[in-house]
Amino acid sequence: MLRAERVRDLVRFWRRGSGVQSEQEILLGGSMESWKKAVVLGSIGAAAILFMKKKYPAGVLATGVGLAVVASEYPETFERVREALPEYFDRGMQVMEMAGRAGKRITEAAGQSAEDVWDEIGG
Repeated sequence: MLRAERVRDLVRFWRRGSGVQSEQEILLGGSMESWKKAVVLGSIGAAAILFMKKKYPAGVLATGVGLAVVASEYPETFERVREALPEYFDRGMQVMEMAGRAGKRITEAAGQSAEDVWDEIGG
């Protein structure tokens, strides 16, 4: 009960500061038109089904449709995301390199005796 009251208080605070009309607008994004919401949700649902059926090119296409509609509604946000993508890819590559090195060490360790592994880690 306390949590529900806190959420209501936050919603009231949000309304006063931004002129938002209802809790539904806060939860569903507010400014996007209904048909655009339907297109986005439909394309995400269709993409999920297509990916589960292993129809990857069609799933990517359906996802692209939804992203295009969202991008048309929020161009500034998508511009910021587009500018940040190289950093995300770099960090992803670093994680993959670390995973590769860890896998290589595990593979090498699998061929060693337990005594050799203990000596290697300083035991």
